[in-house]
Amino acid sequence: MPVITLTSDYGLVDHRVASIKGKILSWSEEVKVVDITHNIMAYNLLQTAYIVRNAYKFFPEGSIHIISVDSFHHKHRKNIIIKIDGHYFICADNGIISLMFFDIKPESIYEITLNNRFDDQVSFPSTDIFVPAAMHIYKGGLPEVIGRQIQTMKDISFPKAIYNESEKMIIGEVMYIDNFGNVVSNISRKFFDKYAALQESFTVRFRNIILTRIFEQYTDVVTDWEREPEFHGKSSVIFNDADLLEITIYKGSVLNGASTLFGMNAGEKIYIEFT
Repeated sequence: MPVITLTSDYGLVDHRVASIKGKILSWSEEVKVVDITHNIMAYNLLQTAYIVRNAYKFFPEGSIHIISVDSFHHKHRKNIIIKIDGHYFICADNGIISLMFFDIKPESIYEITLNNRFDDQVSFPSTDIFVPAAMHIYKGGLPEVIGRQIQTMKDISFPKAIYNESEKMIIGEVMYIDNFGNVVSNISRKFFDKYAALQESFTVRFRNIILTRIFEQYTDVVTDWEREPEFHGKSSVIFNDADLLEITIYKGSVLNGASTLFGMNAGEKIYIEFT
């Protein structure tokens, strides 16, 4: 049977996450429900896209992913089911899917219509719309039974890294700050390799920091393990497990990581200059 995952910006203090799980279990006590995260910053679609994109692929094909971020009910906004890369995603039509899958075309998109005639009675889409839709799919139902196939959904995008030919420079920007305070950029390994192969050397520049090497692992910065404590707080750049350029502080945290020490936030520029 498929897995149902939950992602939200509800946090864990209020009743909302428990309500969603309770609603699922009221349909079937055998459902395997997995939390991806409920600590998304309120309405932060970019953070959601980064986390879910890097998590969903580890779940079995056919899994159903409920995304309750920026999902409060609005009668003029659709709620949708998308099948993409062999998985189902259920969410508000707020642009989250276009951020997650800027490079993968959906197999199908459906506007959920099962609650349209009771629109005034919908108070909490996660329990009133998302869970019934998820359970319909879970039990083998077809999306077209509870939805109307559509061709398009809301499309938003995060700026892509660019290459400035005259300056011989990649210009990217911060797209995500993780729990260790690491600063993740929109510069992919593939994009970097495309231009690095034509150059002799490079420097990575952000704020007033200049680094001349990209490591493969967080621990590669440690050159002598007998002196490992001396490397605490040392800055470096790596390609992370999502193959994106990341600025990191060795054994940093959200309190003393790269984002804090360098004062960097989403949208800030990162440059790779070639010589």
